[in-house]
Amino acid sequence: MYIQERGRNLRNASMIVDLVHIIVGILIVVLAVIAFLKSEEFMILLPVIFFLAGILNLIHGIYRVRLSGREKKKKAAGMTVTFFGILLMILSFISAVSIWWG
Repeated sequence: MYIQERGRNLRNASMIVDLVHIIVGILIVVLAVIAFLKSEEFMILLPVIFFLAGILNLIHGIYRVRLSGREKKKKAAGMTVTFFGILLMILSFISAVSIWWG
């Protein structure tokens, strides 16, 4: 019975991660198209795009680390994705400071 509950939770988490990927991915694409159509008017959207991409990578990386169990290669891959998520978040803050207050 415990294995069934654990499997069900894993499927729910996978579905939630997939749903977040779809929603945030569509949002990133729409914002990127808007930002590049009129780049000078909507330059303030670039930090938002980087921030959303960072959040997407963080969610995916944390999910991979939690799913990896004892497999070191999968855990390392998850940590790498998480690192790039943090890097994108830092990049979003740097671009926000340079665009909004520069």
